[in-house]
Amino acid sequence: MSTISDAPHDSRMPRKAVTAATIGTALEWFDFTLYGAMSATILPKLFFPAMEPTAGLLASLATFGVGLAARPLGAITCGYLGDKLGRRNLMLATVTMMGLASVLMGLLPTYGQVGIWAPILLVLLRIIQGFALGGESTGAQLMALEHASPDRRGRYSGMLGLCSPLSQILANGVLMGLAATLSSEQFESFGWRIPFLMSFVLVIVAIFIRLKVDETPAFVALKKAPLKQEKSPLTSAVSSHYKTILRLMLFFCSPAALFYLIVIFSLSYLTKHLGFSQSTGFMSLMVANLCAIFGALAGGYLSDRWGRKKALALGSCMTLLILFVYFPILNTLNVPAIMAIMGLFLGFTQFQSGIQPVAFAEAFPTQVRYSGSALAYTGANLVIGGPMPMIAVWLMSQSNNSPWPLVTLCAVINLISLAMIITGRETRGIDLNAVAEDDTVEARATTLLSK
Repeated sequence: MSTISDAPHDSRMPRKAVTAATIGTALEWFDFTLYGAMSATILPKLFFPAMEPTAGLLASLATFGVGLAARPLGAITCGYLGDKLGRRNLMLATVTMMGLASVLMGLLPTYGQVGIWAPILLVLLRIIQGFALGGESTGAQLMALEHASPDRRGRYSGMLGLCSPLSQILANGVLMGLAATLSSEQFESFGWRIPFLMSFVLVIVAIFIRLKVDETPAFVALKKAPLKQEKSPLTSAVSSHYKTILRLMLFFCSPAALFYLIVIFSLSYLTKHLGFSQSTGFMSLMVANLCAIFGALAGGYLSDRWGRKKALALGSCMTLLILFVYFPILNTLNVPAIMAIMGLFLGFTQFQSGIQPVAFAEAFPTQVRYSGSALAYTGANLVIGGPMPMIAVWLMSQSNNSPWPLVTLCAVINLISLAMIITGRETRGIDLNAVAEDDTVEARATTLLSK
């Protein structure tokens, strides 16, 4: 194994890196989240009015899934380029792409104006958004964690895990504000466009912040190491690390599925099945996401104290238990109880997502870290995360609105995820900067932290 690069490093750079990664990713998730919330409410009427209500909702949620389906392509492309060219420049490109797609989405004509071209253009922009987010999610994580000291990686990981719930709060807060100040007719006419058009300002802010961050020490060390790299990073990741990719993908299927079940399907369930107003639905999601922020931070912190496996197993067991009481409590129509159970459910789901960045980063060597992590992360979202809202709608329609088939499916996914956590290797203390011809986890293991 070659030694770690000991070039002087700005002591402030880790904080700059995690700040840039967190803010930039939160802004990208803000754009992506806006569509998720609207796909369950206003967009079926504007872009799929010719369909009956359930079919229109399914079609709208399908366009949400298209964005997630495009994420693996973004992950593969940006993963390859990030492992070859570095993390920093890719982060500037992805945030720009996401912002421009969102601005154009805010300018889209509706079905009533241009007919079938409206949903076609909507799908194309969703593909661009998904591509950008596919490259962004993993790249931002690596930019922060490869700058972090070994004993603080979990805490930084937790900060990255709060990006999604923070964006949910911002997006739903904006939508609640618009709903409170505009009539239904005004919101349907132009109000829904305003948050998308705001993306222009957000992109400028994100680019400015990321320009101040250096390339990561791990990638710099890799470029200085005299290794022979006969395969491309993507080929090497798939051929040499396919078992790790598959295990991590199966682990993350549960947090991904439960996340979209709560933030997308639950909004539709509350408003369309239980008869709550959109403002009540948005407020419930805001409370849940506030709990999720604390959950992500707690998960990252405890993973530094207990190790990644123990902390992940705790989060997985808690989501499994909550799953069986979630819909019965929603069906009580008691708003405080609904907010509490949504907060607990999303909190423990994001508890795991707060550990995911560091668990994935530590599982791969530098030369394939971007590619391997991105494939596992986006693969989980493609397999079950994106389709979950549609699966939930279909299962409810086939079971006479009974949630138990859906609960059973999610429980099976959760148990598979827990099995992947238990069978995985503890990685706390792995040297992320080490470069080795033998690129296994064992070759990079150090005694920086007690196991």
